[in-house]
Amino acid sequence: MTNLSSNIILVIAVTSAATYLSRSLGVLFSERIDENSKIFRFFDCIAYSTLAALISKVVVFPAGDLTEVNSLIKFIVVFACVIVFFITKRNLVYPTILSAIFLTVLIKFI
Repeated sequence: MTNLSSNIILVIAVTSAATYLSRSLGVLFSERIDENSKIFRFFDCIAYSTLAALISKVVVFPAGDLTEVNSLIKFIVVFACVIVFFITKRNLVYPTILSAIFLTVLIKFI
């Protein structure tokens, strides 16, 4: 094996071990976690705030092809997806899929 391929195998092994270790610990401790506890709500808030920050960054400071899209279109898509998010009882799958569809449709027709 070359040096590069052994490094790739090492990276895959380390990341796999970290992923499966965290998942295993999650399975072991899942019954002890109270979903209504303060610490669980704290991490929930951190997750949503991180997502909001990433979405804001993409809308305000876009990279790649999004730099060519009008800001009004981006804000319309985000607003529509926030509404879909709350209509679907905080499900992130539907707004994520619909954001790509909304953006494509608005770019084509506006």
